[in-house]
Amino acid sequence: MGKLRPREAERLAPGPTGRPCPLQNLLLLWTLLNSGLGGNAQGPGEWTPWGSWSRCSSSCGRGLSVRSRRCIRFPQEELCWGDTHEYRVCQLPDCPPGAVPFRDLQCALYNGLPVLGTQKTYQWVPFYGAPNQCDLNCLAEGHDFYHSFGRVLDGTPCSPGTQGLCVAGRCLSAGCDGLLGSDAREDQCGHCGGANDSCLFVQRVFRDAGAFAGYWNVTLIPEGARHIRAAHWSRNHLALMGVDGYYVLNGNWVVSPPGTYEAAGTHVVYTRAATGPEETLRATGPTSQDLLLQVLLQEPNPGIEFEFWLPRERYGPFQAQAQALGWSLRQPQPREVDLQPPEPPPAPTVIPSRTPIPTPVFRARVLGRLHQAQETRYEVRVQLIYKNRSPLQALEYVWAPSRCPCPLLALHREYLLAAQRLISPDGTQDRLLLPHAGYARPWSPAEDSRTRLVARHCPL
Repeated sequence: MGKLRPREAERLAPGPTGRPCPLQNLLLLWTLLNSGLGGNAQGPGEWTPWGSWSRCSSSCGRGLSVRSRRCIRFPQEELCWGDTHEYRVCQLPDCPPGAVPFRDLQCALYNGLPVLGTQKTYQWVPFYGAPNQCDLNCLAEGHDFYHSFGRVLDGTPCSPGTQGLCVAGRCLSAGCDGLLGSDAREDQCGHCGGANDSCLFVQRVFRDAGAFAGYWNVTLIPEGARHIRAAHWSRNHLALMGVDGYYVLNGNWVVSPPGTYEAAGTHVVYTRAATGPEETLRATGPTSQDLLLQVLLQEPNPGIEFEFWLPRERYGPFQAQAQALGWSLRQPQPREVDLQPPEPPPAPTVIPSRTPIPTPVFRARVLGRLHQAQETRYEVRVQLIYKNRSPLQALEYVWAPSRCPCPLLALHREYLLAAQRLISPDGTQDRLLLPHAGYARPWSPAEDSRTRLVARHCPL
């Protein structure tokens, strides 16, 4: 049975005949039994609805608003659970330059007034070295003592440069809901009080060894990414490019200084250790557009760790874009050290029409094989690169004409391959081809030694 409330008590008034109605008699009896005849009302009282928020305590900058409620209870009931007052941060336009801080104004109220039981007066300024930062501790100018005038007014900043505000003598910080003293925090997805269930955590290591010194694509950082981090330990350098093709940092063979950079609507913090090879890149996000993370290789890549949180609805498109990125964008992005001047446009055929592209020589394991029309396509994992001047991915396709005299490559076997790279004039096709003059031999330690010897003595 529920507890009697004030509105229910109104029904106990006599009816038109001057006598209580039967239902009112029962309610009256129940009330008397619980309040006057030894019965104990169970549970706490009930709160009234919250009142309206007060005006901001400050006329500019940060301040606080307060609202209150009352506890309605009978004499035998417990007090209501919770607080009678609730405080939230209010943000007004910034104070103009030269405005006197709130705490300074409170100390100045005592200027020229006698204190400490004497008629002597002082000029007071805030003192921040006292234990309780929410007391009005003021230093006597020109003297070596301070005096506490009680608590500061609610809404006074706890100390310069901090986000906390003083409320009833306590320094409180606001949660993501704007309420002071609240424990509500944003989750990794950016939702206040969330449980990280609306986004996915992307965490990977880019391990492509890199076959030449230059720029290599690491990953696409999609629009909406949060809590971005990338790190490595080598003499290589992370580079960041926007969707407009311009570098944010470490682009065009110029190493940028450590610092904070603006990119895609967020601040990117770039650090480089002064005494070691560690280099990191961090951004809180969310990003307002895609970013491309690259690495400028100067030595073999030991691995680049990267991670970010991504909204669930963006994860599928990110996967599709990342797969496309590994194939279609890898040709124009790598840039060799000895750049050559542009040559006249080639004929519109899929042949290496610029300076002949040196044949990559590498060791690979065959993962799959597919016959297509007059060609056979092998999917291989690159294990080791002996000679190369153009980028090779960890996973590559190698194409062979059906009538090629090369040996049939067996699945799950390792081979030494010398394949010809063919790039179409518009850069839309990039193939590794095993032609008649190609080379495909099963890998062995002896073949490995001979290939290393040739790689050292033969020019690229």
